[in-house]
Amino acid sequence: MCGFVGFTNKISDSGEVLSRMTESIKHRGPDSEGEYIDSDVALGFRRLSIIDISTGSQPIFNEDGSKVLVFNGEIYNYRDLRAELIDKGHTFTTNTDSEVLLHGYEEWGDQLLNRLRGMFAFVIWDKKSKEIFGARDFFGIKPMYYAEMNGTFMFGSEIKSFLCHPSFEKKLNTDALENYLTFQYSPCAETFFKGVYKLLPAHWFRYKNGIMKTERYWSVNFDDDNKPDLEEWVNRISSTFRDSVEAHKIADVEVGSFLSSGVDSSYVAAVANVDKTFTVGFGEDERYNEIGYAKEFSKYIGKENISKVITADEYWGEFPKIQYHMDEPLADPAAVALYFVCKLASESVKVVLSGEGADELFGGYNIYKEPDDVAIYNAVPMPIRREIGKLCSRLPHKRGVNFFIRRGKTLEERFIGNAYIFSESERKDILAIKTNAPAAAEITKPFYDMVKGKDNVTKMQFLDINLWMTGDILLKADKMSMANSLELRVPFLDKEVMALAQRIPKKYRVTKENTKYAMRMAAHRACPPRTADKKKLGFPVPIRVWLKEDEHYNKVKAEFESENARKFFKPEKLISLLEDHRDGKYDYSRKIWTVYTFLVWYKVYFS
Repeated sequence: MCGFVGFTNKISDSGEVLSRMTESIKHRGPDSEGEYIDSDVALGFRRLSIIDISTGSQPIFNEDGSKVLVFNGEIYNYRDLRAELIDKGHTFTTNTDSEVLLHGYEEWGDQLLNRLRGMFAFVIWDKKSKEIFGARDFFGIKPMYYAEMNGTFMFGSEIKSFLCHPSFEKKLNTDALENYLTFQYSPCAETFFKGVYKLLPAHWFRYKNGIMKTERYWSVNFDDDNKPDLEEWVNRISSTFRDSVEAHKIADVEVGSFLSSGVDSSYVAAVANVDKTFTVGFGEDERYNEIGYAKEFSKYIGKENISKVITADEYWGEFPKIQYHMDEPLADPAAVALYFVCKLASESVKVVLSGEGADELFGGYNIYKEPDDVAIYNAVPMPIRREIGKLCSRLPHKRGVNFFIRRGKTLEERFIGNAYIFSESERKDILAIKTNAPAAAEITKPFYDMVKGKDNVTKMQFLDINLWMTGDILLKADKMSMANSLELRVPFLDKEVMALAQRIPKKYRVTKENTKYAMRMAAHRACPPRTADKKKLGFPVPIRVWLKEDEHYNKVKAEFESENARKFFKPEKLISLLEDHRDGKYDYSRKIWTVYTFLVWYKVYFS
């Protein structure tokens, strides 16, 4: 796992600038560094050595030196591709997966991408054609950002590296702030930094003569296959997942595994047969501490579990540093817990396996049961449900009331993903600024349009794969692991696993009783029933409890009353949320944490 930076060379001190940019992402690759500079382009690289440790440094060149590559990720089928390319006459100078990308692009152009199995973000500079080609993996496991400012095109693994370039203009994108208040992450292509964009998952780009072209090369295609029975699907899941885990274990260093109390990480750990598992928790309350379970399960599979209890002081104390590493604010409290488990693992191994992606691919979130939970109410005509929803929206928003409010809207109107923090009226109520941010439905519409005619569960999964998983789940997985110089691999997010998962009928994904139904049946073959059948929990963090304690309440209140807060928000509205939460009127912890996260991030990058 690595990190890279680059820019079109328009400056006289490109070497010094490139060095500063590369140094800013040293955490992504502390083992070595490399650079390439000519009159047109500058490329910088930091390496975390995993495969071909002795000779795999970058940048890497093709046979005649006309093409240069920098690459972040792992290609799990590189050995097969390498053999094929050698048969076609290509000459390799290393045993790395990196070099396969370079020769593969020479041979197949952008068609190379659909041959790959792995996670990747890479850039190739063609000296002859003066063209930059770059691509990002199917799911967006590995990040890629780009910007064009003052005649300079820059790109890299992290936005923070751009700040070192003299052409970069640091401006806050307030549209991103308003979107973030609803989604809890930045859901659009343009980031919190004005003019800086994400290369979207499953996209490639070409940049030449000042012109940027991007194109999508792959997409998920849910298409139920009702011929196989449940047992056959379970057999297929078991076989395909085991194959993926074996591929994801390819490394020249030791591989470990994260472990919570859930089925996803437990299934990975059981199948992977790694030597060590890693777990963190909070206090002694079992709602927030899964260490006891993890140790019990690790004993069951005959492996060592290494664990740590995170204190509130540690959690809050490291938070600014974590937002620095995140590049953009992310209000998922689990991101901080992930940072600590990555830090713990990095003391023992360089590579860990994790369970991200299982919920999106196999239908694991509890909210996916919602369309079938109350089928009888679905029979009520929508116009009547809308009127009931409008009446209920005037009442205090509690569990029963929220049901009628949500059911007064279509799925496309009410579901934007696993997080829905501030409604559009609520976010405008607390903001002291006006933005041009689109409505949430405008952001989700292109994805809903791609699955018209599908059942509601499939629509929800597709939306989460394209927005929530990329913007939240995989963002924190990459940034928190790389902050600790640790490679995190996700065997559920494999192209072959996805090809299987997208054919599983909805009846074997989500039932009234359970989620990830077929996948859980497969997990039964490696895990005890208590684990395989465990209800989805997530990464529990006691934020709502801490916000009622004076120390943390006062810390947040100080930020809400700060000059920075007054630039964007109405402080009295923020304080009201905080006080109502402390007084137990309603659980506003997610809303409070979303605003607080932004203010901490803003202080790190703009104050």
